[in-house]
Amino acid sequence: MSRIGKQPVKIPAGVTVTVANDNTVIVKGAKGELKQSVDRDITVEVKEGEVIFTRPTDQIRHRALHGLYRALTASMVKGVTEGYKKNLELVGVGFKASNQGNLLDLSLGYSHNIIFEVPKEIKVVTAQEKGQNPTISLEGIDKQLIGQVAAKLRSLRKPEPYKGKGVKYSGEQLRRKAGKAAGK
Repeated sequence: MSRIGKQPVKIPAGVTVTVANDNTVIVKGAKGELKQSVDRDITVEVKEGEVIFTRPTDQIRHRALHGLYRALTASMVKGVTEGYKKNLELVGVGFKASNQGNLLDLSLGYSHNIIFEVPKEIKVVTAQEKGQNPTISLEGIDKQLIGQVAAKLRSLRKPEPYKGKGVKYSGEQLRRKAGKAAGK
């Protein structure tokens, strides 16, 4: 049995989980509603305040999907109760970020500013304190969507290994390289 897949997902108070006829799991909570279609081989049951996933055989495919859908459902339950948050830092001279609604205006050292439209499901907050690097904060209920948007923002100017300039996650440890002088 899968270690992750065989653990039931506990449903906290204020959250409802339903399984539609087409094997779609619908999770509703205080912060919103999320849907996830589940492979037809995996059976999903909601009973006694828990969501239980079972698989028909021990094939590699079934074992992989068993743990996957259990983890996705657990993330959905956490998302509609607490929500998810990712913070990014802009490290570099003259790097700036500002937003108007869900339009993000980034100045990342290129000859032009980058206008990035964030999906409406995600709330964006930019901050610039004196003496600190500019920060971008992404909040929402969909873990996958927040991770995807954060990765796309990071890819606009990845941190370089010499001075660490670029867009990085808050708390990210960068592998730094020595400069030319240290090579001799």
